Amino acid sequence: MSDKGQLLVRRALGGHAALGLLAGALLYIIALTGTVVVIHDRLQRWEQPSIAEVATLSPAAAQSAMVAAVAQGAGKPATTHLYFRMPSAGLPRAVVTTDTGAWYVDEGGRLAGREAHAWTEMVIGLHEYLHLPVNWGMILVGMLGVVLAALAVTGVLAHPRIVRDAFCLRTRHDPQIARADWHNRLGVWTLPFVLAVTLTGSFIGLSSVGYSVLAKAYTGGDLERVYAPIYGAEAKSNPAPAPLPDIRTALTTLAARVPSARPTYVIVHEPGTRGQHVQVLGELPRRLVYGDSYSFDAAGRWMGPAGLSDGAIGQQFAASTYNLHFGNFGGPAVEVAYMLLGLALCVVTATGTTLWLTKRRRRGMGSDRLDASWTALVWGTPLALVGTLWLRAAAGAEAPLVAGFWSGLALLLVVAIVLPLAIAPVRLRAATLLALVATGLGHAVLLRPAVPAVLAIDVVLVAMPVLVWAVYRRFQRAPERPAASAGVAALRSRVQA
Repeated sequence: MSDKGQLLVRRALGGHAALGLLAGALLYIIALTGTVVVIHDRLQRWEQPSIAEVATLSPAAAQSAMVAAVAQGAGKPATTHLYFRMPSAGLPRAVVTTDTGAWYVDEGGRLAGREAHAWTEMVIGLHEYLHLPVNWGMILVGMLGVVLAALAVTGVLAHPRIVRDAFCLRTRHDPQIARADWHNRLGVWTLPFVLAVTLTGSFIGLSSVGYSVLAKAYTGGDLERVYAPIYGAEAKSNPAPAPLPDIRTALTTLAARVPSARPTYVIVHEPGTRGQHVQVLGELPRRLVYGDSYSFDAAGRWMGPAGLSDGAIGQQFAASTYNLHFGNFGGPAVEVAYMLLGLALCVVTATGTTLWLTKRRRRGMGSDRLDASWTALVWGTPLALVGTLWLRAAAGAEAPLVAGFWSGLALLLVVAIVLPLAIAPVRLRAATLLALVATGLGHAVLLRPAVPAVLAIDVVLVAMPVLVWAVYRRFQRAPERPAASAGVAALRSRVQA
């Protein structure tokens, strides 16, 4: 082959490797942010620890808060939807949201301050649609979920002894063998979890495509007619002005008709118009569905449930995917389990790409830039998330957090490409862990949270980096004995195969 042909092949292989690295990077970002999003309710409390909390909110207080929130929009375009989040055990705060703003609500139904958990919302957006336009971003994330599910299944099938060796860890051998063992063992242990979250995530992300296809095929492009059999039909719009609806009666009626349903959201469609109606989402005990949707007219009269909890199997399946994906069932124990499994998935994703890059290097196709870029991505992503949290603390909820995250990560990647030797894994890892410790200590000292659940997050932010560092120290490569060198070489050749 001519020199030009060899150059073309090298460039093509380099481009192929870069695309593989990009896919691995997106999967890692989704896995890491998904682990954080599991406790998004608790993070909202942590981000604004000084907000007064309420365990319950009466129907009369909810009615007063709705009136006050609508009054805040005087002189502005009329709000099309009003959302009322009722307090819960995980987030004992009531929040009313219009098209112009969101406010916390006290026990008497008075607006008690602006909702401003911008960092938590930024992380949720990063996980759900990678800060791309929402529809396209959710489609991409859904497709990546399918890819991750396929990688998990094929990874297990490609190693016939992987289940039998599930508890065999060779952490003191060659680093490549140790990484392979961690990757394979954690891949087995997390397989049911990975399949659950990736398939439900793919369903959520790609459902918009499916609904659009069904609408074009059967309803002339009318999406509302496709959604109606699952989530309930929308009432006809009538923009003529009318008094605000009676959500107090709606909540009282729901408590009488379905006493087991705990209201989580109250949604007022087109408030202040003749076409307005009220929708209450109620959580049901010991059910995987996120709840059922109960409809009321403007006077608070019962119009019936959507049937998410006891309707067709397809309805119940659709309503169950969200809790199964985000771990919103079973209380703190399930949240902790989801976070631990999510961290394990991060390790699987990170070590998988690291193994691939190491094999490329041993075959003579290594690239310092690719290696440094992956190191920057693995440790730079949590570092960038912490950096945006500090930006939020310094500049307030209006700070450009999305731009801050991507700019910080892009800066690290540029350094990795231009000066790959400057990206030292040990230094970057230490910087990330120290930043987490500083965040936990700073939050506890400066804001002095009085709620134990909020203070617990500070404790975890301090303890977790210490534990990670201890694990790295524990499993550092031990000096190899001469008599064992032949065995290590054999193990290394098996990993390379």
